[in-house]
Amino acid sequence: MDKQKIEQYGDELFGALRGCTTVAPLTEREPDITIDDAYHISSHLLERRLADGERVIGKKIGVTSKAVQSMLNVHQPDFGYLTDRMLYANGDALPISTDMIAPRAEGEIAFILKRDLIGPGVTNAQVLAATECVMPCFEIVDSRVRDWKIKIQDTVADNASCGLFVLGDTALSPRAIDLVTCGMVMEKNGAIVATGAGAAALGSPVNCVTWLANTLGHFGIPLKAGEVILSGSLVPLLPVVPGDNVHVSIGGLGTASVRFV
Repeated sequence: MDKQKIEQYGDELFGALRGCTTVAPLTEREPDITIDDAYHISSHLLERRLADGERVIGKKIGVTSKAVQSMLNVHQPDFGYLTDRMLYANGDALPISTDMIAPRAEGEIAFILKRDLIGPGVTNAQVLAATECVMPCFEIVDSRVRDWKIKIQDTVADNASCGLFVLGDTALSPRAIDLVTCGMVMEKNGAIVATGAGAAALGSPVNCVTWLANTLGHFGIPLKAGEVILSGSLVPLLPVVPGDNVHVSIGGLGTASVRFV
């Protein structure tokens, strides 16, 4: 895909993000679009956001669990960028009625890094050594692609369907919790709606961060000390509307809560 089209689609997605509107799937308009094309579009979208005053504070892995892959009919992971404008505090009210289109909540484990990770060749042991702490979190995904009718190229171009995210109030060393067997319970308005475990995300959230470091390495992009890394949902995506309250509990790690307005 030539530079002009890459910038055209990146600008279109930026306009949709700021205007809270949707666009037709890129894969319908560009049947030959590749995943690399989509990442170039995502990079241009990020450039527009940075020029508009946002600051990168982390990265996210998306579409890691079988449950989410089946829901979206997207069968491989992807990545996107987290900015300061996307972060909310635990228990905050998230303005989805004005700032989002078709939001869905994901319960995840966040990694906070204390040193850089630069792939390829990064191992799980190096990920653990580079991690300051892990935290319970929510990611609220959204799609600027109409009706969530996405293929992998659509979600990649749309910054991995990033929306907002919330970090819980507890933080632990990654070696203080079994990240494979830890259980997650998600509640919506006081009722349990989903359960999962660390193994749901590519066998372990650590595997997800390792995949991300090595995948980004091929693009010359490091994971940086101080960044937040969202490792992927452990439960199916949960549609939410204004008035909903969602709570997630991760055994041995803690809780996170969010309410929607």
